[in-house]
Amino acid sequence: MKILYHRQSINLLLRWAYSLFSLLMVTACALGPDYRRPTIEVAEHYRIPHAEGESIANLPWWELFQDKVLQQLIRQALQENKDLKRVIASVEEHQARLSIARMDFAPQLETNINAPVIGRMGGFPFPGFATPFNYFGQVNLNWEIDIWGRIRRSTQAALAELVAQEANRRAIVLSLVGAVAQSYFDLLQLDKQLELAQQILHSWEESVAISDAQLQHGLISKLENDQLQAERANAAARVAVLGREMVQKENELSLLLGKSPNSVLRGPAINEQWLSPEIPAGLPSELLDRRPDILRDEQVLAAATARIGATKAARLPRISLTGFLGVASPSLSNLLLSNSQFGVGGLGLAAPILNARALGFEQKAVEAQAKQALAQYEQTALIAFKEVEDALVAIRTVKDQYKANQEQVKALQSALQIADLRYQSGLTSYVDVLLAKRSLFDAETALVSTQRFHLVALVQLYKALGGGWAP
Repeated sequence: MKILYHRQSINLLLRWAYSLFSLLMVTACALGPDYRRPTIEVAEHYRIPHAEGESIANLPWWELFQDKVLQQLIRQALQENKDLKRVIASVEEHQARLSIARMDFAPQLETNINAPVIGRMGGFPFPGFATPFNYFGQVNLNWEIDIWGRIRRSTQAALAELVAQEANRRAIVLSLVGAVAQSYFDLLQLDKQLELAQQILHSWEESVAISDAQLQHGLISKLENDQLQAERANAAARVAVLGREMVQKENELSLLLGKSPNSVLRGPAINEQWLSPEIPAGLPSELLDRRPDILRDEQVLAAATARIGATKAARLPRISLTGFLGVASPSLSNLLLSNSQFGVGGLGLAAPILNARALGFEQKAVEAQAKQALAQYEQTALIAFKEVEDALVAIRTVKDQYKANQEQVKALQSALQIADLRYQSGLTSYVDVLLAKRSLFDAETALVSTQRFHLVALVQLYKALGGGWAP
């Protein structure tokens, strides 16, 4: 019966506190500015003409990159990359912090229970109240009334920080997909260039072997033989450089894949990779809602704006509903008897005095942080527009560059054939053949570089438009 009475008392106290709290919350206000997205000047169209239609950013990455091996590598990176795992854990952290912030809306209840172990038993100095040498149980209530909106603004800030972390996760996914694709195409470029370098080295070795025999029979001069030896050594050095760069690129790609340095699988050669015939980019205004880094910085600004209100509220008196209920007795057997209960309820007031000036500086610091966040948001948007424009002009010009490189290779192949025929006929020296070989090798290498640049430009455009979120 006595336990039921105390339970009813606690429930009555909570109902009274909740009613008062609700009444005060209705009339309460939240200090500080409400967040509104800043106005950013956005052009109607990109300055570089492009195909009309749905933006390429709406394609999932597995439709954009149709190399099965590349798709496999991207999936592995999304599962094992350590930076991405770190960001995912950060999202989980901010989810928990948001829950903590929301708990400030709820009343804080604490329970104290005491049973004497050693010491002298004594009576009560005041009837109904416990001493350190008594048996007692006590429930304490503290419920802050959010009159100035400190808790609401703090919760808004925590929510914005969580959304910012989620946007940052998406940004990391986008960056990771682009980095894996770009490193993969770099690796295919090195494969092709190494193949060309090995072919030219083999050709020089054959030429040197023939030249050595001719020198012994006095058919050529020492100068001609030395020139061939120099070209062979240069080709060998080029093979060594490309071999080193290939291993280093595999190590770089292995890091993105979340594994120790190792060899990396390859799919079709770089000249066999699929390229989209049309590259629609959409509208510049779409970037503000699609680019995860812009969304991240916007939420950072929203969080900073909410913290302004929280710091303003912290400078004002804090009102709380307080109370406690309990029972106490010098002996355990009398704990639930009459006259053992005690309790009180009321309003608590806490106001900063000595630290009021420090809180004022804190508000100024938070306001300065909001200004920084605004500048960062605007800068990120400008960078996004620039990156899209750069990628569009790269794709538009690389097609003409590739066509010119192809024509150059065909012309130099013909020139090498003619130079070799003239040399076989005794009409010219072998130096002309050497020069033709070197020029053809440089042109073939440039053609491979252009093929890689075209693929990378497509990756950069996809990344700049904010594509590639989905795992």
